Amino acid sequence: MQLAQRVKALTPSTTLAITAKAKELKAQGHDVIGLGAGEPDFNTPQHIIDAAVKSMNEGHTKYTPSAGLPALKKEIAAKFKKDQGLDYDASEIIVTNGAKHGLYTLFQVLLNEGDEVIIPTPFWVSYPEQVKLAGGVPVYAEGKEENDFKITPEQLAECITDKTKAVIINSPSNPTGMLYSADELKELGEVCLKHKVLIISDEIYEKLVYGAHKHTSIAELSPELKEQTIIINGVSKSHSMTGWRIGYAAGNKTIIKSMTNLASHSTSNPTTTAQYGSIAAYAGPQDMLEEMREAFEHRLNVIYDKLISIPGFTCVKPQGAFYLFPNVKKAAELTGFANVDDFVKALLEEAMVAVIPGSGFGSPDNIRLSYATSLELLEKAVERMHGFVEKNMK
Repeated sequence: MQLAQRVKALTPSTTLAITAKAKELKAQGHDVIGLGAGEPDFNTPQHIIDAAVKSMNEGHTKYTPSAGLPALKKEIAAKFKKDQGLDYDASEIIVTNGAKHGLYTLFQVLLNEGDEVIIPTPFWVSYPEQVKLAGGVPVYAEGKEENDFKITPEQLAECITDKTKAVIINSPSNPTGMLYSADELKELGEVCLKHKVLIISDEIYEKLVYGAHKHTSIAELSPELKEQTIIINGVSKSHSMTGWRIGYAAGNKTIIKSMTNLASHSTSNPTTTAQYGSIAAYAGPQDMLEEMREAFEHRLNVIYDKLISIPGFTCVKPQGAFYLFPNVKKAAELTGFANVDDFVKALLEEAMVAVIPGSGFGSPDNIRLSYATSLELLEKAVERMHGFVEKNMK
């Protein structure tokens, strides 16, 4: 059977082999520590669970509008007003089946064959694949390690052609955890305004920011930038609701209406029960968010110094999210491996620590490890990595 070319063009996930091998070793009884998690290791707050159960018991188990429950869109609008001072009405918001579905739907309504989307590297693995699925062309701008993995206005301008449709800004970033400042966003925004490039602002990690750093949405910097920005967000990371699959997009009415029309023919609507839970997430107490953020920050501060003490490891300290993205090229060389991918494979097989190779994020010299797990396991994993490197050093 001949498959569609759009599927054949997809790049297989680099995490699959590592994940499969880790599961195989665990099934054999090995003590594998997995640091690949892309979700908080906390349960969803109880008041959200209770609200979802209550909604089902009250009979709210039917279809909702394709763009989401009006009550949920009202809470999302209130969140934007409170956090960023942004005003969005219901026609400028669509609730989606997770932030990933929001991005997918956006690319589908935005891109024609050959349209280009600028994607800074390192990038979240699904950005380029979703662009390709919509017939678009990913154009990569290198976020250099010496610039905290962030691109400059000059780099952005160099990537723009007459086919450029949009640029993705992910702040805080997956996989680097780095954050663009308000001044940096303003400079990038000026380039986008000059060249009429749509800004796709992925803000899914906005509540997980550490130290003196502050999250800024590029849309809040000026009315012009707000008009030229589509914000993607959701409750997955902020409220530990990854499995609930509720995200949203906010911005230009025409784009949001087109996304709604497409959703009506693809998913019908986001899961009803999850929407009621999400209403409670935004309308209810927010203390859990700060407790979770503080826990992640504590883990980061404990683990970071231990990680960079490993021979051949260097790491820009993250400012947000829950990932570390160390450069381990030197460690791979010291231990006799041809590349970081081989180093990662051996790390799993010999030290029983599963991390994600940076090649899948467009940065082959790095690895991504998540600190969304207990401090005890994190310390144990770093000890194993340290021992692995010292044992194999040539």
